[in-house]
Amino acid sequence: MARNKYPELTVEKILDVAKKLFLEKGYDQTTIQDIVDELGGLTKGAIYHHFKSKEDIMNALENKMFLNNNPFNEIEKQSHLNGLQKLQKVILLNQEDSERVSLSRETIPLLNNPRILVGMMESQRKYLTPAFEKLINEGIADGSICTQYAKELSELLPLLELWLMPSVYPATEEELHHKVLFIKELFDKMGVPIFNAEISSMINEVMDKTKK
Repeated sequence: MARNKYPELTVEKILDVAKKLFLEKGYDQTTIQDIVDELGGLTKGAIYHHFKSKEDIMNALENKMFLNNNPFNEIEKQSHLNGLQKLQKVILLNQEDSERVSLSRETIPLLNNPRILVGMMESQRKYLTPAFEKLINEGIADGSICTQYAKELSELLPLLELWLMPSVYPATEEELHHKVLFIKELFDKMGVPIFNAEISSMINEVMDKTKK
């Protein structure tokens, strides 16, 4: 069989088709055969040459979507903002990536797919934590942030999205609001007052969508 001269194009095609199906049908309802049927000539063997499983496809897709729309790259251009303002802005931009948020939050029952959950946490550790730590340290340097826990808070921030997902940590509407108040008080006391009006409004919108 002829060697594929452009394996990166095959990977892109697989990920594009998988994203379309995951968003349309849901992760659990999409099979490898469904992906093959949409690939126009590629086989299961072509998929398994690049990915060991559907979970691997999902993890690669999330990484690709984040790197293609990395909010930290956008923030680097905004030199007029201080470290705290950049941190607030990047949290907002991250939530505006609606396709990626929808993919991870709405189409995948994470507790039923522990390998995806582990992959998501590994991506957070690899990409988000160091970027958050850089912004927190920038805020410490310019005086907008006052904390001794830059590393610890940068590790905690990405995990809060999981903690606020009722599909992972079941919670009533009242309990969710209490969690948000806890997060606000925690970061205020740690010297990183990230909750401004925009952040609070965004959280309320997310919680309204969660209720629906």
